[in-house]
Amino acid sequence: MNAIQSQKVSLPEKVGYALGDCSANLVFQMMMIYQTKFYTDVFGLEGAIAGTVMLIARIVDAFVDPTVGILSDRTNTRWGKYRPWVLWTALPFMVFYVLAFYNPGIEDKGLVALYATISYTLLMTMYSFNNTPYSSLGGVMSADIKERTSITSIRFVFSTIAQFVVQGLTLPLVNKFSDGGDKGHGWLCTISLFAAVGFVFLLFVFFSTKERIVPPAKQQNNTRQDIKDIFSSVPWRAMFVLTLFVFITLAMWGSAMNYYFENYVDANSLYAFLENIGLASADNTSVGYHILNAFGLIVSSSDKAYEVGFGVFNMVGALVQFLGVILLSNYLANKYGKKKTFIVCLTLTSVFTALFYFPGKQDIEMIFVLNVLKSLAYAPTVPLLWAMIADVADHSEYIHYRRATGFVFSGVVFALKAGLGVGGAILGFLLSGFGYVSGIGQVQSETAIEGIVLSSSLIPAATFFVGVVALLFYPISKQYNEKMQAELAERRSRSDY
Repeated sequence: MNAIQSQKVSLPEKVGYALGDCSANLVFQMMMIYQTKFYTDVFGLEGAIAGTVMLIARIVDAFVDPTVGILSDRTNTRWGKYRPWVLWTALPFMVFYVLAFYNPGIEDKGLVALYATISYTLLMTMYSFNNTPYSSLGGVMSADIKERTSITSIRFVFSTIAQFVVQGLTLPLVNKFSDGGDKGHGWLCTISLFAAVGFVFLLFVFFSTKERIVPPAKQQNNTRQDIKDIFSSVPWRAMFVLTLFVFITLAMWGSAMNYYFENYVDANSLYAFLENIGLASADNTSVGYHILNAFGLIVSSSDKAYEVGFGVFNMVGALVQFLGVILLSNYLANKYGKKKTFIVCLTLTSVFTALFYFPGKQDIEMIFVLNVLKSLAYAPTVPLLWAMIADVADHSEYIHYRRATGFVFSGVVFALKAGLGVGGAILGFLLSGFGYVSGIGQVQSETAIEGIVLSSSLIPAATFFVGVVALLFYPISKQYNEKMQAELAERRSRSDY
């Protein structure tokens, strides 16, 4: 049996690992879709101030993320290098998650902004200490190309489940938990529920996974050399730019669509649409009705249509993405290679995103059709990103005879978080520039609404396309990867390596 054949990963281990990304996405999806909205409408911060809060955390990340990569690469325990970090950080990660969405009831907006900055920065710091080792773990569970793609595919099936839950159920649950209209209480209960589940899932990761790839035995720790190797790597630079702009776009578009549904989409037309699909029915006798109502997914009037309508919109997108990951990702990647698949799918995603500029306020069906098309186009790329980053770590070892998996992943996690913060910041500045008025239930001007529509369509389509351009410079083709993995397997089998 050769080295790669001995690195098969069982389905229970793949599922155990995947629960970690489900946990991370209970946090990440919330930050991506609702953080800006929470800051402007619950905290009452101006859009530009909310954007500044997110940018300040990126300055801290520039120091934290590489530090986490270096520390995890140099960790040596009987459980491995990366697994222990998932365990050690599980509880503080989820505690800071709750605090980032806790409204302390401070009246002074300057102090509110300070609290938001501190809590957001602490959450993003702990995200790095948890998610960089977790992502690195996926890169050392197996060297087999197909196993690695399978691991990431199952991982992102579970991340899509978290996306489905967070994007679809958050606003209905907030409404259910908002006693007497207290939105702050509703947010606290909802986030606490998600945090408890996320904590348990991280424990599953630690107890179910195993690290199989180790650095060359003769490799000496050398941070300066690690930095030189990574920054000179063309595939790493391409993946950094791709990740940055993909997550700038996801954060901008996801948050903007929240405002789009509340301020642009016609409430009466949305209510009629929900009524047609059985989510605005007065029939309270069926079991299905009571189940949906328990999750806040039944709307009784058009003025409540936004929360349920936006939730259903997100759940449809998540379901289509879920099916796309299962049915298309592995097939397309194995047949055409990760790079070609990513380029074509991201290009189509950019086109369908741009088309959101054209539906009228009452064109609810068209809005949902575009969401299906966009989600289906984007789905195959979801697991490929992390599989390609693992390939970059292999490429660095292949070229330099050194391995620094954690450092490779830390740079990309920084790009992801920078994209999350910059995308949210761009939206915040756009909202302020177009005259958006902060606060719950405010009437917006036509100029503000036009800014919301642009931020939901043409602007994120352009930033998506920057990611396509970055992929053109990514040199690891399907054929190159197969050759690289075969040679690495031969090297690792030698006693002198």
